[in-house]
Amino acid sequence: QTQVIKECAPWAQDHTHRRYRYKNGIDEQERAKDRTKSSVRSKVEHVFQVMKLKFGFVKLRYRGLKKNAHHLFVICGLVNLFLSRKKLMLEASA
Repeated sequence: QTQVIKECAPWAQDHTHRRYRYKNGIDEQERAKDRTKSSVRSKVEHVFQVMKLKFGFVKLRYRGLKKNAHHLFVICGLVNLFLSRKKLMLEASA
């Protein structure tokens, strides 16, 4: 996979996980890198999970570019409110 990425886009970075367990032990540095990648990935994927499961943005029929873009922007705003609801409720009660 790394070689395919280098051929298609030489300036792109490969952020796939690497093996950190080998016969002779564990590479802690590679394990730490993989944990950082997983942390970033989970934060990004959580937003899309909320968008798809809570607000039904799984399939979108074509209603025109303007309407579809507007629908996406509204859902993104709702996701932002949903993900920050606890913080907003604490500020409102204070």
